Amino acid sequence: MAGHSQFKNIMHRKGAQDAKRAKVFTKLIRELTVSAKSGQPDPAANPRLRAAIQAARAANMPKDTVDRAIKRGAGGDDGANYDEVRYEGYGPGSVAIIVEALTDNRNRTASEVRAAFNKNGGALGESNSVSFMFDRIGSIRYPASAAGTDAMFEAALEAGADNVESDEDGHEITCTPDDLAAVRDALEAVFGTPEHARLDWRPQTSVPVADEDTAKTLMKLLDALDDNDDVQRVSANFDIPDDIMAKLG
Repeated sequence: MAGHSQFKNIMHRKGAQDAKRAKVFTKLIRELTVSAKSGQPDPAANPRLRAAIQAARAANMPKDTVDRAIKRGAGGDDGANYDEVRYEGYGPGSVAIIVEALTDNRNRTASEVRAAFNKNGGALGESNSVSFMFDRIGSIRYPASAAGTDAMFEAALEAGADNVESDEDGHEITCTPDDLAAVRDALEAVFGTPEHARLDWRPQTSVPVADEDTAKTLMKLLDALDDNDDVQRVSANFDIPDDIMAKLG
Protein backbone atom coordinates (compact mmCIF):
# COMPACT_ATOMS: atom_id res chain seq x y z
CA MET A 1 0.00 0.00 0.00
CA ALA A 2 1.56 3.27 -1.10
CA GLY A 3 1.14 6.50 0.82
CA HIS A 4 0.08 8.54 -2.19
CA SER A 5 -3.03 6.38 -2.66
CA GLN A 6 -4.80 8.88 -0.38
CA PHE A 7 -6.00 6.18 2.00
CA LYS A 8 -8.06 4.33 -0.61
CA ASN A 9 -7.24 1.00 1.03
CA ILE A 10 -7.74 2.43 4.50
CA MET A 11 -11.22 3.59 3.56
CA HIS A 12 -12.04 0.16 2.19
CA ARG A 13 -10.72 -1.44 5.36
CA LYS A 14 -12.92 0.71 7.56
CA GLY A 15 -16.00 0.15 5.46
CA ALA A 16 -18.94 2.48 5.00
CA GLN A 17 -19.48 3.96 8.44
CA ASP A 18 -22.02 6.67 9.10
CA ALA A 19 -19.61 8.59 11.30
CA LYS A 20 -16.95 8.56 8.59
CA ARG A 21 -19.49 9.64 5.99
CA ALA A 22 -20.50 12.58 8.18
CA LYS A 23 -16.86 13.63 8.52
CA VAL A 24 -16.35 13.41 4.76
CA PHE A 25 -19.39 15.63 4.23
CA THR A 26 -18.07 18.13 6.78
CA LYS A 27 -14.77 18.41 4.89
CA LEU A 28 -16.50 18.68 1.51
CA ILE A 29 -18.92 21.35 2.72
CA ARG A 30 -16.01 23.40 4.00
CA GLU A 31 -14.20 23.10 0.66
CA LEU A 32 -17.36 24.03 -1.27
CA THR A 33 -17.88 27.08 0.91
CA VAL A 34 -14.28 28.28 0.65
CA SER A 35 -14.19 27.63 -3.10
CA ALA A 36 -17.34 29.65 -3.68
CA LYS A 37 -16.08 32.46 -1.47
CA SER A 38 -12.63 32.65 -3.07
CA GLY A 39 -13.94 32.82 -6.65
CA GLN A 40 -17.15 32.99 -8.61
CA PRO A 41 -20.06 30.76 -7.51
CA ASP A 42 -20.31 29.50 -11.11
CA PRO A 43 -18.36 26.23 -11.41
CA ALA A 44 -17.77 26.85 -15.12
CA ALA A 45 -15.72 29.91 -14.21
CA ASN A 46 -14.25 28.56 -10.97
CA PRO A 47 -12.08 25.44 -11.43
CA ARG A 48 -11.64 24.91 -7.69
CA LEU A 49 -15.38 24.99 -7.09
CA ARG A 50 -15.92 22.65 -10.00
CA ALA A 51 -13.49 20.16 -8.49
CA ALA A 52 -15.21 20.46 -5.11
CA ILE A 53 -18.60 19.75 -6.68
CA GLN A 54 -17.16 16.71 -8.44
CA ALA A 55 -15.80 15.41 -5.14
CA ALA A 56 -19.18 15.98 -3.48
CA ARG A 57 -20.96 14.05 -6.23
CA ALA A 58 -18.48 11.20 -5.92
CA ALA A 59 -19.30 11.05 -2.19
CA ASN A 60 -23.05 11.01 -2.98
CA MET A 61 -23.67 14.28 -1.18
CA PRO A 62 -27.28 15.48 -1.67
CA LYS A 63 -27.62 18.26 -4.22
CA ASP A 64 -29.42 20.59 -1.80
CA THR A 65 -26.51 20.24 0.65
CA VAL A 66 -24.06 21.18 -2.12
CA ASP A 67 -26.21 24.15 -3.17
CA ARG A 68 -26.49 25.45 0.40
CA ALA A 69 -22.73 25.32 0.90
CA ILE A 70 -22.13 27.22 -2.35
CA LYS A 71 -24.73 29.88 -1.51
CA ARG A 72 -23.26 30.30 1.96
CA GLY A 73 -19.81 30.88 0.53
CA ALA A 74 -20.99 33.10 -2.31
CA GLY A 75 -22.94 35.26 0.13
CA GLY A 76 -19.93 35.63 2.38
CA ASP A 77 -22.15 35.27 5.43
CA ASP A 78 -21.26 31.75 6.52
CA GLY A 79 -19.92 33.10 9.81
CA ALA A 80 -16.44 31.67 9.43
CA ASN A 81 -13.31 32.70 7.59
CA TYR A 82 -11.21 29.68 6.77
CA ASP A 83 -7.46 29.80 6.28
CA GLU A 84 -5.60 27.27 4.16
CA VAL A 85 -2.69 25.87 6.16
CA ARG A 86 -0.14 23.14 5.58
CA TYR A 87 1.73 21.12 8.18
CA GLU A 88 4.70 18.87 7.56
CA GLY A 89 6.38 16.26 9.68
CA TYR A 90 7.61 12.72 10.09
CA GLY A 91 5.71 9.67 11.21
CA PRO A 92 6.95 6.29 12.49
CA GLY A 93 9.58 4.75 10.26
CA SER A 94 10.75 8.20 9.09
CA VAL A 95 7.73 8.50 6.80
CA ALA A 96 7.29 12.04 5.46
CA ILE A 97 3.77 13.44 5.88
CA ILE A 98 2.06 16.54 4.49
CA VAL A 99 -1.20 17.68 6.07
CA GLU A 100 -3.43 20.21 4.31
CA ALA A 101 -6.20 21.86 6.30
CA LEU A 102 -8.90 24.51 6.19
CA THR A 103 -9.36 26.10 9.59
CA ASP A 104 -11.12 28.97 11.31
CA ASN A 105 -8.71 28.71 14.24
CA ARG A 106 -5.04 28.20 13.42
CA ASN A 107 -4.01 27.68 17.04
CA ARG A 108 -6.58 24.94 17.59
CA THR A 109 -5.69 23.08 14.41
CA ALA A 110 -1.94 23.34 14.98
CA SER A 111 -2.38 22.03 18.51
CA GLU A 112 -4.53 19.09 17.39
CA VAL A 113 -2.24 18.14 14.52
CA ARG A 114 0.83 18.34 16.77
CA ALA A 115 -0.90 16.17 19.37
CA ALA A 116 -1.74 13.54 16.74
CA PHE A 117 1.91 13.37 15.70
CA ASN A 118 3.23 13.27 19.26
CA LYS A 119 0.80 10.58 20.45
CA ASN A 120 1.54 8.28 17.54
CA GLY A 121 5.31 8.18 17.24
CA GLY A 122 5.69 11.17 14.94
CA ALA A 123 7.09 14.68 15.08
CA LEU A 124 5.70 17.84 13.51
CA GLY A 125 8.36 19.75 11.59
CA GLU A 126 8.85 23.24 10.22
CA SER A 127 7.37 24.52 6.96
CA ASN A 128 8.99 22.90 3.91
CA SER A 129 10.71 20.30 6.10
CA VAL A 130 9.40 17.42 3.96
CA SER A 131 7.62 18.95 0.94
CA PHE A 132 10.87 18.93 -1.02
CA MET A 133 10.48 15.13 -1.15
CA PHE A 134 7.22 15.48 -3.10
CA ASP A 135 6.21 16.84 -6.49
CA ARG A 136 3.14 19.04 -6.85
CA ILE A 137 0.98 17.56 -9.60
CA GLY A 138 -2.44 17.71 -11.15
CA SER A 139 -4.34 14.45 -10.60
CA ILE A 140 -7.43 13.29 -12.51
CA ARG A 141 -9.09 9.95 -11.86
CA TYR A 142 -11.64 7.95 -13.84
CA PRO A 143 -13.21 4.58 -13.03
CA ALA A 144 -12.07 1.63 -15.12
CA SER A 145 -15.48 1.55 -16.79
CA ALA A 146 -14.97 5.02 -18.31
CA ALA A 147 -12.65 3.79 -21.07
CA GLY A 148 -10.21 1.13 -22.12
CA THR A 149 -6.54 1.52 -21.26
CA ASP A 150 -5.48 2.48 -24.80
CA ALA A 151 -8.34 4.92 -25.32
CA MET A 152 -7.64 6.69 -22.04
CA PHE A 153 -3.90 6.84 -22.72
CA GLU A 154 -4.37 8.32 -26.20
CA ALA A 155 -6.90 10.88 -25.03
CA ALA A 156 -4.77 11.93 -22.06
CA LEU A 157 -1.68 12.25 -24.26
CA GLU A 158 -3.62 14.40 -26.73
CA ALA A 159 -4.92 16.55 -23.85
CA GLY A 160 -1.38 17.29 -22.62
CA ALA A 161 -1.10 14.93 -19.66
CA ASP A 162 2.29 13.71 -18.46
CA ASN A 163 1.35 10.16 -17.49
CA VAL A 164 -1.48 7.64 -17.21
CA GLU A 165 -1.56 4.68 -14.84
CA SER A 166 -4.39 2.20 -15.40
CA ASP A 167 -5.39 -0.86 -13.38
CA GLU A 168 -8.54 -2.76 -12.47
CA ASP A 169 -9.61 0.05 -10.13
CA GLY A 170 -9.39 2.87 -12.65
CA HIS A 171 -7.25 5.37 -14.52
CA GLU A 172 -4.98 7.91 -12.80
CA ILE A 173 -3.93 10.76 -15.09
CA THR A 174 -1.24 13.19 -13.96
CA CYS A 175 -0.10 16.51 -15.37
CA THR A 176 1.56 19.74 -14.31
CA PRO A 177 -0.48 21.95 -11.97
CA ASP A 178 -0.78 24.65 -14.64
CA ASP A 179 -2.24 22.16 -17.12
CA LEU A 180 -4.81 20.64 -14.75
CA ALA A 181 -7.81 22.66 -15.94
CA ALA A 182 -7.06 22.14 -19.64
CA VAL A 183 -6.43 18.40 -19.31
CA ARG A 184 -9.53 17.93 -17.15
CA ASP A 185 -11.74 19.82 -19.60
CA ALA A 186 -10.42 17.86 -22.59
CA LEU A 187 -10.96 14.50 -20.91
CA GLU A 188 -14.35 15.51 -19.56
CA ALA A 189 -15.52 16.29 -23.08
CA VAL A 190 -14.74 12.69 -24.08
CA PHE A 191 -15.36 10.59 -20.95
CA GLY A 192 -17.62 12.73 -18.77
CA THR A 193 -17.07 13.95 -15.23
CA PRO A 194 -14.04 12.37 -13.49
CA GLU A 195 -14.09 10.97 -9.98
CA HIS A 196 -11.72 13.75 -9.00
CA ALA A 197 -9.59 16.46 -10.56
CA ARG A 198 -7.32 18.19 -8.06
CA LEU A 199 -3.83 19.19 -7.05
CA ASP A 200 -1.94 16.50 -5.18
CA TRP A 201 1.44 15.75 -3.66
CA ARG A 202 3.30 12.81 -5.23
CA PRO A 203 6.27 11.35 -3.33
CA GLN A 204 9.50 11.27 -5.30
CA THR A 205 10.50 8.06 -3.48
CA SER A 206 8.70 5.79 -1.04
CA VAL A 207 9.80 4.62 2.40
CA PRO A 208 9.34 0.87 3.00
CA VAL A 209 7.56 0.08 6.26
CA ALA A 210 8.04 -3.66 6.70
CA ASP A 211 7.74 -3.83 10.50
CA GLU A 212 4.19 -4.64 11.62
CA ASP A 213 4.32 -2.60 14.83
CA THR A 214 5.67 0.44 12.99
CA ALA A 215 3.02 0.09 10.33
CA LYS A 216 0.30 -0.18 12.98
CA THR A 217 1.45 2.99 14.72
CA LEU A 218 1.72 4.80 11.39
CA MET A 219 -1.86 3.84 10.52
CA LYS A 220 -3.03 5.16 13.89
CA LEU A 221 -1.35 8.49 13.15
CA LEU A 222 -2.83 8.73 9.66
CA ASP A 223 -6.28 7.81 10.95
CA ALA A 224 -6.02 10.43 13.72
CA LEU A 225 -5.12 13.10 11.18
CA ASP A 226 -7.81 12.03 8.74
CA ASP A 227 -10.44 12.09 11.51
CA ASN A 228 -9.77 15.77 12.21
CA ASP A 229 -12.53 17.90 10.67
CA ASP A 230 -10.05 20.65 9.77
CA VAL A 231 -7.81 18.31 7.79
CA GLN A 232 -8.71 18.14 4.11
CA ARG A 233 -6.01 15.84 2.77
CA VAL A 234 -3.01 13.88 4.01
CA SER A 235 -0.15 12.78 1.76
CA ALA A 236 2.69 10.49 2.78
CA ASN A 237 5.53 8.54 1.20
CA PHE A 238 5.14 5.14 2.88
CA ASP A 239 4.94 1.74 1.23
CA ILE A 240 3.50 -1.07 3.35
CA PRO A 241 3.62 -4.67 2.05
CA ASP A 242 0.23 -6.20 1.27
CA ASP A 243 0.66 -9.01 3.80
CA ILE A 244 1.13 -6.51 6.64
CA MET A 245 -1.82 -4.43 5.45
CA ALA A 246 -3.92 -7.59 5.48
CA LYS A 247 -2.95 -8.24 9.11
CA LEU A 248 -3.77 -4.67 10.09
CA GLY A 249 -7.10 -4.90 8.31
